[in-house]
Amino acid sequence: MIPKVFKEVIDLGDGREITIETGKLAKQAHGSVVVQSGKCMMLCTVVSNYEQKDLPFLPLTVDYREKFAAAGRYPGGFFKREARPSDGEVLTMRLVDRVLRPLFPKNYSAETQVMIQLMSHDDDVMPDAMAGLAASAAIQLSDFPFECAISEARVGRINGEFVINPTRAQLAESDIDMMIGASADSVMMVEGEMDEISEEEMIEAIKFAHEAIKVQIEAQHRLADAFGRKEVRDYAEEPDNEALVKRVHDMAYDKVYAVAKAGSTKKERGAAFAEIKEEVKASFTEEEMEEFGDLVSDYYRKAEKAAVRDLTVNEGLRLDGRKTDQIRDIWCEIDYLPSVHGSAVFTRGETQALATVTLGTSRDANKIDMPSYEGEESFYLHYNFPPFCTGEARPIRGTSRREVGHGNLAQRGLKGMIPEDCPYTVRVVSEVLESNGSSSMATVCAGTMAMMDAGIQMKKPVSGIAMGLISDSETGKYAVLSDILGDEDHLGDMDFKVTGTADGITACQMDIKVKGLSYEILVAALKQARDGRIHILGKLTDAIATPREDVKEYAPKMVGVRIANEFIGALIGPGGKVIQELQKETGTTIVINEDPVTEEGIVEILGTGQEGIDAVLAKIDSITFKPKVGSVYEVKVIKMLDFGAVVEYMEAPGNEVLLHVSELAWERTENVSDVVNMGDVFDVKYFGLDKRTRKEKVSRKALLEKPEGYVAPAPRERNNDRRPPRRDDRRKRD
Repeated sequence: MIPKVFKEVIDLGDGREITIETGKLAKQAHGSVVVQSGKCMMLCTVVSNYEQKDLPFLPLTVDYREKFAAAGRYPGGFFKREARPSDGEVLTMRLVDRVLRPLFPKNYSAETQVMIQLMSHDDDVMPDAMAGLAASAAIQLSDFPFECAISEARVGRINGEFVINPTRAQLAESDIDMMIGASADSVMMVEGEMDEISEEEMIEAIKFAHEAIKVQIEAQHRLADAFGRKEVRDYAEEPDNEALVKRVHDMAYDKVYAVAKAGSTKKERGAAFAEIKEEVKASFTEEEMEEFGDLVSDYYRKAEKAAVRDLTVNEGLRLDGRKTDQIRDIWCEIDYLPSVHGSAVFTRGETQALATVTLGTSRDANKIDMPSYEGEESFYLHYNFPPFCTGEARPIRGTSRREVGHGNLAQRGLKGMIPEDCPYTVRVVSEVLESNGSSSMATVCAGTMAMMDAGIQMKKPVSGIAMGLISDSETGKYAVLSDILGDEDHLGDMDFKVTGTADGITACQMDIKVKGLSYEILVAALKQARDGRIHILGKLTDAIATPREDVKEYAPKMVGVRIANEFIGALIGPGGKVIQELQKETGTTIVINEDPVTEEGIVEILGTGQEGIDAVLAKIDSITFKPKVGSVYEVKVIKMLDFGAVVEYMEAPGNEVLLHVSELAWERTENVSDVVNMGDVFDVKYFGLDKRTRKEKVSRKALLEKPEGYVAPAPRERNNDRRPPRRDDRRKRD
């Protein structure tokens, strides 16, 4: 039977459109859609089990995968099937998860999966910009308890004009690359990178994207209405025990408020709050705790959250005693590790990051092999968050999604300040050693100093800061918090990380937890973030004002040389013999790439010793040496022959040419040794190819003064009788 298909179309302008379709594929899922733009097609399915789990959180999994068949390619590696997700796929999962998760009820705990698969790729469409739309559209067709439809869109700006969901080619010309997630009435998530834009420009970009998102949400509603909306499923939604809420609140609120107001360290606060919680629990009988134990803990957390928030909004004080715009104490140190190419420690309050820099050749670039994108990064940053940094002991199971996301944010904040002519591949690794507050922003600061310590000539130093927000919807009061603590992140209404130079924003990441946050508050947060960012920047430049003029003594020096493609084979040698021996002899690493634009070979020479680099350069000069007609060169005699001397160009050892006996001197020369001997050094003039012999011609006598009354010697007579008969003469004679 032919399935009934429902479809909606979203007009993106300039001839592009997005279609959302359901009814044809994956009908056993609780909701499924196919989203298409151009030739790009992705399938999104959503399923949520009907059994609730006994968990204090929603076990939601957002999975995004790109199938290599979508681009007509095979997976790389030995096993020819898709394996673990790439960093690019993980980042897309995080973008979708961060918007969806807050919209499920807090007490909904059924196992829920959102699976998005790229089934067909189009080079002109970036699929991650449609993943949020696909997820929300599929949920709208399900019976999940979900607050409202959302969507996500990418915004770029080209020549001052904003563009929704630009192509990768357009994005290369854009000074903004931002992903915005929102509902019809609230912006919920912002993430992206910028070319030092102002706070006002960033707000304008968010507004522009939000208008496009509203159109996408309307299309979802039309599709759900046409398909037939399902009744929301029943689940164990227990109302609050108001009497119990009041009892716990009355016992805990004032005590928590007093501890919060005292201004203490994370460890001291944690111990004090734990003691208050135990006092509250001890006030209940065993029978009451058996019946209400979990609720007592939940309601205590509510009382604690209310007390901390009220303290900040009403008195402008924070858990560690700071004012709302105050930055914690900062200390920095560069060149901390003696053997690495660059290193720095950045400590802000109870957050500490140690960054290292390693310099390499293009061979060390980070290869990206995804169905939707193939390329490489010459600058990349890895972020590690071990359990000891928060005083915990837990299993280490590889790089987490959080580590990938935080590292990507720091990388985006820094990469625009790497000069285009930087000859190195640069790898930054951030080891988070302590964490209470934004370790990703500490990574940006440590990474800036480490690169400057390594001698990377950064255009400008970059700093980062995490901002928070606590608001009271009833009174309209709010407090924007600079340099938030971990507790303020959990208790607050916004987590806003922003990086930038003294001249503008380079990257941001924002998660908003309250509906209807006004643009006025966003502007206030951005302005306050700039003040904090500039303060932190001053601390960084106190530690290292400008990049080192050169790399460290034990760090590799990089020299780049361009040679004509015709010489690449000679430099490599048969089976790589020449280049391998050269690397071994000089202690260098030599990498050769071809530039398809200029049709030249790009030779990268990496070595710690200047002598080795110079030896490689000399060898390249020798291989690529081409004497110019009319030029004078210094040569050395390396071989004596009856009819001349073989000489070697002094500036290009290994390049030799025959100096004929007739070009030694103006006088007739019977013996070569009468004029020159082995090892003699003198100048010759280069005449190019001799028309008669078709061999290169050099002359010593051309640089000597012609003797007065000089008469050219008669040419040597040729003995024709001794000439061997030609083949046709022999035939006639026979």
